Amino acid sequence: MIQRVTVPSLFPPPAYAHASVVEAGTRLAFLAGSVPLDADGKLVGEGDPVRQAERVVANLEEQLRAVGSDLRHVVVTDVYVVSSEPAVLSAVWNVVEASGLSTGPHSSTLIGVACLGYPGQLVEITATAVVPDATAAVS
Repeated sequence: MIQRVTVPSLFPPPAYAHASVVEAGTRLAFLAGSVPLDADGKLVGEGDPVRQAERVVANLEEQLRAVGSDLRHVVVTDVYVVSSEPAVLSAVWNVVEASGLSTGPHSSTLIGVACLGYPGQLVEITATAVVPDATAAVS
């Protein structure tokens, strides 16, 4: 079970929760950073942070599927964007918000950085997700 908390005494967050609480005994998946590479290791969306964000989310969905989870069960993400421009960060966040990650909504941090690990890479997302029991209902 995932309890998502928005704290009334804090500024209301846009499409994310301040905190997520998961009951003890629940299986969690800690996912490596999802990157904008295709199955052949080629960069997708060179120079285009929105296109890269779309690929990163698609790759994240594959990671989640491989461990028996999905975007609805993500409890926390860190979204890294190579930019110091709020408009670029917002454009990437719009992709995250539209993806289903904010359905929960999950807890998230959006971070502008100087560079990421692959040449030309502009976006990366790390995530932690609940791996639901096949017999349990989604909360």
